Amino acid sequence: MSLEDAHRRFKDGLSGSVVVGELLKRHTSLRIGGPAALFVECATISDLAFATEVLADEEVEWTVLGKGSNVLASDTGYSGAVLILGRDFKRHSLAGDHLKSGAGVLLAALVQDAFKAGLSGLEFAVGIPGTVGGALAMNAGTRDEGIGSKVESVTVFVPGRGLVGIRGPEVAWGYRYSDLPRRGIIVETVLRVTGSDEVGIRRSMEASLRRRKRTQPLGVPSAGSTFVNPEGDSAGRLIEAAGLKGFKIGGAAVSDVHANFIVNTGDATAEDIVALIFVIKETVRELNGIELKPEVRFLGTFVEP
Repeated sequence: MSLEDAHRRFKDGLSGSVVVGELLKRHTSLRIGGPAALFVECATISDLAFATEVLADEEVEWTVLGKGSNVLASDTGYSGAVLILGRDFKRHSLAGDHLKSGAGVLLAALVQDAFKAGLSGLEFAVGIPGTVGGALAMNAGTRDEGIGSKVESVTVFVPGRGLVGIRGPEVAWGYRYSDLPRRGIIVETVLRVTGSDEVGIRRSMEASLRRRKRTQPLGVPSAGSTFVNPEGDSAGRLIEAAGLKGFKIGGAAVSDVHANFIVNTGDATAEDIVALIFVIKETVRELNGIELKPEVRFLGTFVEP
């Protein structure tokens, strides 16, 4: 493996940028994470093809990162290359009742632009952080509705093969899950929207946002929901019933607003978060016999306590 050779080749042939040792805490909503060996911005599809080819040649591990809204990055960082989607992936356009969006577009911006255009269908996503690509990867949404229900098609980039189109019904959508990440790098989607009156859309969005503000610790560093809700129950209810609301390890705390959120109170480390996740899992398992599954994605090397 040659990070140095990969870096050299990137500087010579990439239209985007490449940085050595970029701190991941600058790119995750938890504000936690050490340096990435290489932090590569791919501005175009050509960049993406070039970057994945170089990394394969140099045998360098890589991953794609959006806005890091459901990611816990290791304190020691990531020894491979982190790819982010730049310029050409941050565009969206409207054609009739279809909204085409690059994977790098902020979901919040897309929701607001749909509202301004008098388009209904994305109100449920108001207040959800991250990019469109990240939302598709995990079928982001509410307990009752996910973004997958709005997908007409998705385009992924498959290293060594190129762009592949996938129809919405061909994707395996589940609660906080889609099979898209294993099929390629999500680069674009077409969403179904419908025309509606601005007043109705505004009311629906405001209701959704009020609900989120009332039930989630917005404005505090977190990775969103820590655990997937087990079938027929709520992770937050189980954690609160276990008496863990407000419980702290180091700078990591179970939110007083919603027990399924772990927040960074200011100086939390990834080690603190992992230790708290472990305590929660063990406590809920001992009390209820339920094994909570983390919704958070782990980036880097971790040692379970």
